[in-house]
Amino acid sequence: MIDIRLIRENPEVVIKNLKKRNDMEKQKLLEKIIADDTRLRELTQEADELKHRRNLVSEQIAEMKRKAQDANKKIAEMVNVASTIRSYDQEIENLRAGLQNNLMRLPNILHETVPVGTNEEGNVILKEFGSTKKKKFQVKDHIDLGVAIGVIDMERAAKISGARFYFLKGQLAVLEMSLMRYAIDLLAKKKFELVIPPHLMKTDAYKGVIEFEAFQEVLYKIENEDLHLISTSEHPITAMHMNETLLKENLPLRYAGLSTNFRKEAGAHGKDTKGIFRVHQFGKVEQVIICDPSESWKWHEQLLKNAEEIIKSLKIPYRVVNICTGDIGSVAAKKYDIEAWMPAQEKYREIASCSNCTDYQSRRLNIKIREKDGAPPAGLVHTLNSTAVTDRVLVAIMENFQTAAGTIIIPKPLVKYTGFKEIGK
Repeated sequence: MIDIRLIRENPEVVIKNLKKRNDMEKQKLLEKIIADDTRLRELTQEADELKHRRNLVSEQIAEMKRKAQDANKKIAEMVNVASTIRSYDQEIENLRAGLQNNLMRLPNILHETVPVGTNEEGNVILKEFGSTKKKKFQVKDHIDLGVAIGVIDMERAAKISGARFYFLKGQLAVLEMSLMRYAIDLLAKKKFELVIPPHLMKTDAYKGVIEFEAFQEVLYKIENEDLHLISTSEHPITAMHMNETLLKENLPLRYAGLSTNFRKEAGAHGKDTKGIFRVHQFGKVEQVIICDPSESWKWHEQLLKNAEEIIKSLKIPYRVVNICTGDIGSVAAKKYDIEAWMPAQEKYREIASCSNCTDYQSRRLNIKIREKDGAPPAGLVHTLNSTAVTDRVLVAIMENFQTAAGTIIIPKPLVKYTGFKEIGK
């Protein structure tokens, strides 16, 4: 959430940000926010003056009664004032609620290095790693390969759960667990604490980490409960510190979140319907940082470096992309994507995202920073997140390390976790 003081003191910064995002709807929303905030402050001042007047006249009435003087006119005046105050207070309450709701809908202020663009075509490729040369045999896509070996079953999953679900079986299931453990071990060496979060979150907590109105169509809601299935461990782990003030000396907090995640993939109908790339349930290890604002951009680069280290060590060809203004979403001030080469599709596909959310989430969640014990809060923390690995990396491994014989070679770093070197041999 954007600080209302920024809108009051430097509205041109917010206007420029919305123009970069080419978001006309939010520009109109900003105009309403400015008008409502002006009205709220004026009304609050008027109400305070009336309350002060009421207190003074109440004292006058009491004095008149002590002197046996006629106070009926003053009393009648105060009845009208009290009625006006009640009306003002109700309008103030409504304005505050509406203002808070609308502020939650404004997107974060973008970093100056975010490229300007209207959609994903405006994203900027920063670097590439590995060879994308065609193999000497006809490659299969991951689903045909997995079904042929007998390690993926989409048909039976659809029978019991519907489309976009899958069974991982045998050696591929072992590979998935091995991949997660490999990422966890690498992050543990970098002093990240492993966290397995709740898989359900209340609405208020969820509103702290996302633009809920826009994102809720992706979430699975539990019927008759104020609970939603999580779509990534970043959400509960960041919200874990809601309404807390953290000591600066204890920062940064470094978390490695392990979770099963659930998404409706609303709006993605007809896209990636084949295979396990865009699905309703998937595993992931997520990096989460809560830090002093002065260190957040350093940590943004470090999180990307950690994610790259994992993918690079697996010898998966990939590229890093700086996401543009029209493709970035509302929460991040800057975002990198890592896209892996998929030989069967002959294109790069996103397997990891790395975001600096600055104080956008911490203001919504009320997570503050304190210089030392006993000192007053000194501002808000910054929050960051980055994928370490997801099940999409399985897809990249399967397609990049398949053999002419229809087997899958296990990347060397994972062999000590799987206990085998090849799937389907």
